[in-house]
Amino acid sequence: MNDLSTPKFKITNVSRRGLLKGIAASGSFVLAAQFPGVRKALASYPTGGDAMPNGVVNNPKVYVSIAGDGTVSIVAARAEMGNGAARTALPMMVADELDADWARVRVVQSPGDERTYGNQDTDGSRSVRHWIQPMRHCGAAARLMLETAAAAQWKVPVGEVEAQLHEVVHKPSNRKLGYGALAAAAAALPVPDAKAVKLKEASAFRYLGKGTIGIFDLHDITTGKAIYGQDVMLPGMKFAVVARPAVVGGKVVSVDSSAAMKVPGVEKVVTIPGSSPPAKFAPLGGVAVVARNTWAALKGREALKITWDNGPNATHDSKAYRASLEAAVKKPGKVERNQGDAEKALASAARVITAEYYAPHIHHATMEPPAAVARMNHGRWEIWAPVQSPGQARDDIAAAVGVTPAEMTLHPTLLGGGFGRKSKCDFAIEAALISKDMGGAPVKVVWTREDDVRHGFYHTATAERFEAGLDASNKVVAWRHRSAAPTILSTFAPDPKHPFDIELGMGWVDTPFDVPNIRMESGEAQSHVRIGWFRSVNNVAHAWSTQSFVAEMAHALGKDPKDFLLELIGPARTVDPRQQVTTPWWNYGEPFETYPIDTGRLRRVTELAAKEAGWGKPLPKGQGLGIAAHRSFVTYVATVVHVVVGDKGQISIPRVDTAIDCGYCVHPERVRSQIEGAAVMGLTLAKHGEITLKGGAIEQSNFNDYPLVRIEESPKETRTHIVEHPLTVPPSGVGEPGVPPFAPALCNAIFAATGKRIRQLPIGDQLA
Repeated sequence: MNDLSTPKFKITNVSRRGLLKGIAASGSFVLAAQFPGVRKALASYPTGGDAMPNGVVNNPKVYVSIAGDGTVSIVAARAEMGNGAARTALPMMVADELDADWARVRVVQSPGDERTYGNQDTDGSRSVRHWIQPMRHCGAAARLMLETAAAAQWKVPVGEVEAQLHEVVHKPSNRKLGYGALAAAAAALPVPDAKAVKLKEASAFRYLGKGTIGIFDLHDITTGKAIYGQDVMLPGMKFAVVARPAVVGGKVVSVDSSAAMKVPGVEKVVTIPGSSPPAKFAPLGGVAVVARNTWAALKGREALKITWDNGPNATHDSKAYRASLEAAVKKPGKVERNQGDAEKALASAARVITAEYYAPHIHHATMEPPAAVARMNHGRWEIWAPVQSPGQARDDIAAAVGVTPAEMTLHPTLLGGGFGRKSKCDFAIEAALISKDMGGAPVKVVWTREDDVRHGFYHTATAERFEAGLDASNKVVAWRHRSAAPTILSTFAPDPKHPFDIELGMGWVDTPFDVPNIRMESGEAQSHVRIGWFRSVNNVAHAWSTQSFVAEMAHALGKDPKDFLLELIGPARTVDPRQQVTTPWWNYGEPFETYPIDTGRLRRVTELAAKEAGWGKPLPKGQGLGIAAHRSFVTYVATVVHVVVGDKGQISIPRVDTAIDCGYCVHPERVRSQIEGAAVMGLTLAKHGEITLKGGAIEQSNFNDYPLVRIEESPKETRTHIVEHPLTVPPSGVGEPGVPPFAPALCNAIFAATGKRIRQLPIGDQLA
């Protein structure tokens, strides 16, 4: 059990510093929580939050203020990607400990500034697990100061007063004072010692664990008032689109812009160098057309006559590349994990089962393609952009235009979907560079859907080969898994051709099976496209291939797939791969002591999903159930898909059952929402998702040839089963872990329904 009561940070009263102009009105009470991160002696459960960039800087990170009218303002330091974490779940933690009335709470979006607000990356499904304790302590400190101020005014012991839903009540006399009436007095008080701040018991929560609070921005989103990147409009704003090289590494040789300049509304043609910083985003460069409206810019781009040098990737072809990946996993590779002696055990096995799987590049296909606005205003740069990492984006954009971060303000808008794509701020860098060329005039860069599909960042293609050795009693005694995939490191630095620790730790080298001899090897794979973070990243391919192979082995051995999966997982225990890997094991940035690999929890979600789905029930011909389980982002998820396959191979999914163990569940409604979204996304990736290249260029262009699952194809019903835990079990990830088990569960269900084994994605017309 973990002690969640003692903080390892301090609370500071900054009411008089004017740090939050526009947030803290005159007379407001403002608190800032600080986390030195070095006070390890205190016992709040450790997470990887301190190890994040700007995670240990001794600067204010969480702000809550109370105005004279009682309005409670809570600063959202992270970008809101649509899952409700940044602008709902985290502020809700402060509000609950403060005992504030949620109807009187407003959420204020911070600018991009990690020096003030701490790490601002909305990624890795870590917002809740890193911020639950800081948010709670800040709210609890504010509550205690309000109670202290009321006790002083009534001249009674502070133990006789209690904050209750936006009021402080004197229990013996039932006198009451609202938070607004106490704000000025509370602001004048010293902050109580951190150890004096008492957190609520879970039984006293109004909001946490209840699922009764909707997304903070829901009304504005549904009524069209919410501001996304594409919605930003400024006086005198210009619009720009960019002609980019079709092949990564391509360069402009020459440009004839004479026809483009004749298009009504076109004002300028700007060349963007591909080598512009930061090079870590593999900037494409290109030629921008700036106009008075988007239509004119698009027509001007069509009129450009550009000669390109397509560079070293001009001959890249997906079919040939797939063959090279598959060849790589047929031979020994770089050893990434070695437990026992898999080579010897395979050689002496009574039987060896082998299978290979392939998954192609896939695209994020966010609802809103990238868009950003930049301008120079009174000597300062301003950027508006839907970015997942506002602080880092500000720094990168500032470097691109040659100014310091202090000379730039980045306003993060809502994200119309992110999924990892908008962790890259290349589109915002384009806007800043074009605005700079235009003398600082406001410029919006617009990416069309075709731009996004053809010039984005892509989830890595992967080839996987498995060999499982069995003894005479059909017990698995050896497991060798070879994987080849271009690494995301190629987007940041010269291509190392092998995965790095983050990719290795995503459901691969930490495979938690009860097998005495395990060997993992990576094959060499060079990247020819921009590889980017994707929702659940390498877990997608690792879970699909591994869990498909488990079901394939079960069939070969005449065993029930669920029972065989549990047999492989083995008894409840802690699995520690740290002494078996050749690269230090990455546990999603979290300490192993807080988030170990617990096979008991993996077994539990497997059993729960199977039970709720009615595993083993008789089904008509052409129908089947498939199961898969996976640990990712320190969360355990199992999914059962019920599929119906028609005579012509058409797929329908009457029901999905997913069990999730994410530790203490802060917001059940949001968890259910994420699992439902993961089912739709997982189905899209499994059924349709494929990016192919010929002559180095992406062949797909829009939803006509990169289709997404539509409403009529989506699962008819998705049931989410949350494993309940007390507050002493640290919360873990939710946004990403629901995706990996879906594709293997679906493919296993298809086999149960048809006898057809899917070993390559997408499913496409393989069932026709």
